[in-house]
Amino acid sequence: MPSRPQTLATTSAFEVLGPVMVGPSSSHTAGALRCARVAASLLEGRIVRVRFTLWNSFAHTYRGHGTDRALVAGILGLDTDDERIRDAFDLAREAGLDFSFEEAPDDSSVHPNTVDIDMADESGARCQVRGESLGGGKMRISRIDGVGVDITGAYATLFVAHRDAPGILASLTHLLAMAEVNIAFCRTYRTEQGGRAYSVFETDGAPADGVLPMVRNLRDVDFATFISVPGSASATAPGVTAAELFDDGAQLLAACGERGLSIGGVMELREEGLSGAGRAEASMRRVIEVMREETTAPIERPARSLGGFIGGEARLVDAGKGRWGHALLGDTQTDAVARAMAVLERSAAMGVIVAAPTAGSAGVVPGCVLAVADAVGAGEKDVASALWCAAAVGLNIQTHACVAGAEGGCQAEVGSAAAMAAAALVELLGGTPEQALTASSLAISNLLGLVCDPVGGLVEVPCQARNAIGVAAAFSSAQLALSGVRSLVPFDEVVHAMAEVGHSLPSRLRETARGGLAVTPSAQAACARCGACG
Repeated sequence: MPSRPQTLATTSAFEVLGPVMVGPSSSHTAGALRCARVAASLLEGRIVRVRFTLWNSFAHTYRGHGTDRALVAGILGLDTDDERIRDAFDLAREAGLDFSFEEAPDDSSVHPNTVDIDMADESGARCQVRGESLGGGKMRISRIDGVGVDITGAYATLFVAHRDAPGILASLTHLLAMAEVNIAFCRTYRTEQGGRAYSVFETDGAPADGVLPMVRNLRDVDFATFISVPGSASATAPGVTAAELFDDGAQLLAACGERGLSIGGVMELREEGLSGAGRAEASMRRVIEVMREETTAPIERPARSLGGFIGGEARLVDAGKGRWGHALLGDTQTDAVARAMAVLERSAAMGVIVAAPTAGSAGVVPGCVLAVADAVGAGEKDVASALWCAAAVGLNIQTHACVAGAEGGCQAEVGSAAAMAAAALVELLGGTPEQALTASSLAISNLLGLVCDPVGGLVEVPCQARNAIGVAAAFSSAQLALSGVRSLVPFDEVVHAMAEVGHSLPSRLRETARGGLAVTPSAQAACARCGACG
């Protein structure tokens, strides 16, 4: 079989069906937390002072999205699913951490979700870090102390700060070779010849415990640390390029044909190559467990959101199923809509959810899959296969387009989730891999151009109702595909079109709360009464 380019080799399925996190936003909460947590690892001492400078979408929506709490939580070392994130300010004060926030002016040359983190530890050492949240909880460190870098955590990463001196790179690589650490990629960033420099080594697995002290003892090395992005594949296993990997939809279908597997089967096999069968199974089991809780608890016990705009809608839809379900959505789709809306209620109240692929669109996939699974009596393995399929579709979209509202509008969030759910439903109901990708293509096509205009910068309105619309798109697309209706434009081309449309959307329609429904008189009046963002 000829070799094929594979750019997805180190991304775990659970970076698409995940992270498991406290809401309300995967990019503005989980991604922000990860930026701060990685930044904090670049200082040796306890951090006592930090200033966060927020850019673009972060600056406009950080209070309503919980970005401020998440950033402080990251500095404190909390995980994305730690429910203490909502109490991060109090925890920081107890820990003696002084923190502040500044809003930078809009700058189109800066990523929409960017934060500059200026830290000082108890010894007086300082570090300035720029982090970018890329959507779905993924992040990138793009600058350290004014030097441009590129650290994503896709691989295990050894970070070394040193003087730009002759022989230092040879010493570092020799030491890693002696420790039997295989270097996948390395690069040195420097301010000037003979000045301050940073070397980043992406390796197949974390270096052994004794490696860091040896690196730190090298002449001209100022500081060295191992960077691990919580929840990434590199945190659990090295990057693996296995035969079952794929780079796009066409290669995914080819892999299904070559191995006689469904899309879910190929994705599961791929994950086992990344992290091992036991870990893959356990991670999926946890995802399903959280999904079952997030889709039912808010219906049984509604709670008001941070902004107070939503809370109880899922129960209303569920209660109206007997009266309206037969004539309109049908019982199963009504159940799916209620479950999807429940997830947004839980997320907006800073409860624990699964980003799928983002927090703002987290209701669509579990709502669809669990409602249909219950309706047809599907077992746990069938549910898992459907979710593996959803992850494969989301991985392709995440890589070749985006899933962040601040980058691609709501089409990138709810549109992507609808595509994932549509494919999952086809797999759950026994359709072919080709039909699954057809359903994904139709779902994206029907939501192309959907803008992201959160009222007050809160992931509440119109986000909750748009999850319901995402469910409807997934159901109709799955039924069309299973019935033999085809998509004129294949999946890979539809994803490319979505990326182009997202880049064409004005910034005010990409999660800034400065356009669309967010600036209508009623929305503005509601925000004035809310107080959550003040």
